[in-house]
Amino acid sequence: MKTVKRLLTLASNHIGTMIFAAVGIIGAAILNLATPALMREFTASLESEAFDMNVLIYFAIALVAAYLVRALCRSITIGVAHIAAWRFVPELTLKVYDKLESLSMRYYQDKQTGDLMSRLTSDTRQLETLIAHSVPDLIGNIVTIIGVCVMMFLINAELALITLIPVPLVLIGGWIGAKFVAPMYKVNSRVFGELNGVFQDNITGMKEIKAFGCEEREHKKITEDCRYYAKVNIRANLASSIFTPTIELLTSIGTVFVIVFGGMMALDGSMPISDIVGFVMYLSLFYSPLAVLARLFEDLQAAAASAERVFAVLDSVPEVADAPDAAELTKCRGEVEFDNVTFYYNKDEPLLHEVSFTAKPGEMIALVGPTGVGKTTVVSLIERFYDPISGCVKIDGVDIKGVTQRSLRSQISMVLQDVFLFNGTVAENIAYGMSDDDMDSEEYKRIVTARGGLDVNGIAEPLGNVIRKNPATDRIISSSVHNLDMDKIRAAAKIAHADEFIMSLPNGYNTLIGERGMRLSGGQKQRIAIARAILRDTPILILDEATSAVDNKTEADIQAAIEALTGNRTVIVIAHRLSTVMRADKIIVLEEGKIAESGRHDELIARGGLYSLLCRSHEQSEAVENNILA
Repeated sequence: MKTVKRLLTLASNHIGTMIFAAVGIIGAAILNLATPALMREFTASLESEAFDMNVLIYFAIALVAAYLVRALCRSITIGVAHIAAWRFVPELTLKVYDKLESLSMRYYQDKQTGDLMSRLTSDTRQLETLIAHSVPDLIGNIVTIIGVCVMMFLINAELALITLIPVPLVLIGGWIGAKFVAPMYKVNSRVFGELNGVFQDNITGMKEIKAFGCEEREHKKITEDCRYYAKVNIRANLASSIFTPTIELLTSIGTVFVIVFGGMMALDGSMPISDIVGFVMYLSLFYSPLAVLARLFEDLQAAAASAERVFAVLDSVPEVADAPDAAELTKCRGEVEFDNVTFYYNKDEPLLHEVSFTAKPGEMIALVGPTGVGKTTVVSLIERFYDPISGCVKIDGVDIKGVTQRSLRSQISMVLQDVFLFNGTVAENIAYGMSDDDMDSEEYKRIVTARGGLDVNGIAEPLGNVIRKNPATDRIISSSVHNLDMDKIRAAAKIAHADEFIMSLPNGYNTLIGERGMRLSGGQKQRIAIARAILRDTPILILDEATSAVDNKTEADIQAAIEALTGNRTVIVIAHRLSTVMRADKIIVLEEGKIAESGRHDELIARGGLYSLLCRSHEQSEAVENNILA
């Protein structure tokens, strides 16, 4: 009930709609009580000398009116309850999504994407059953039970007390069900989320599964997971198959008691036939809701299990959060300073220890060192994906903990080694990092309008649906995207040396690139990501192995372009390629979480330290590679 209460609190915006639905529920319940009363009066009138055709017509019309109004109330209840539910479910889904956006990157380290997707979609959708079905039925049946009790006591208090004999047993049965059956539904929800996670991993990694010939192995693993999911569902349903019929049996025994004692009263003349007819009709209305409540118990348990998984996300606390008095970082020059920064993901495995350096505007800083020394962690700390354990990171002399994350990241462009592209057009992916001001432009609004399109019924649809159903929409989008500073998009692509291959695609900049850019090569994806960072035009540019998937010539072209862009920007580069590193104004060499040495390429080579050793190793690898190619 605490879970239901919290859900209803979250749905408080729709309380008016829900009250309207409740009025319909109560109206239907009252009319359910009216029909046995009419039948009782009708039976009594049969024994009266005044009974004639007019009386018969009166009762017929009264019953028809009661049934019609009851049907109207039920229709209102069902329709309005579904309106409230389907307004609430998207709102709750959005709350969960917003919460996931607000959580720090550490939250995702031990989470499966498929399980989070299950909470975001399946678990929130399960709550529609609660709002649209379970709660209305619960209210309706409770009102019916109370009303029936009152009517039965008015007819015959002694017989009504006999009717209530099975109720304590029903309540005990409900308690037992809550204790033993409810946990099974929680297991069901958890296993379903885990199964979704496995499917998501396998679908994402389908290329690797095929490349390593692991189809049969994955089939066996999925088979076991599916069988286990079936097992936990069968177990829960078997428990329900015992619980629900038991409740029905208890209510049926109550009916037997009433028939026996009621029959005895009729035989000795202490109870009129009309009262017996009315009582038996009310009796069916009394025990039927009790049986329905047993079924509702299952629905409530399933909804509660889903709700708890949703609340687990909503109750999560972001590790990195804006301070209450956080300021906006504007007009940033781009000076980055690490002041005795210590950081670790696991206390037993320290990663960075008292790291200090400064990257000034106009400088290119390269971070090098063996794998796993914390190079990528350094740039993650600059973006404030994580907070240092001690020390601080400063931008223009200001501790980044004192500014909003949104304003901080608006000053930074990042190109990662593992490029992520969205399932849209090339132009949309390059323009993804546009500022909010650009997003508010009339050109962008025209794109959104064109993306939405209209289907044959005039209902707006998402871009993906429209593009696939109406090829003509491609031309609409093409025209609108061209208006969206297409010159800037193409200029950024040219700097990233992506324009040539983009123009060779079937629809140029309007070509759909598929999920995660699967229709492009690794080098093509990296160049689009670089173009996106260039178009973003921020004072700080971070390149984390951003040219690892391009050939040497393209890398040289991109490096020349980045150098030309540097100007007053701060560029921080992580790279293994010597050609990239040696251009830097300062090279910072990390070893075992500390700065082993720093300086320009020539200076570090002359010292003969770790950097010199890394360079010799790199040159030997390149020589071997060139010999193989030759």
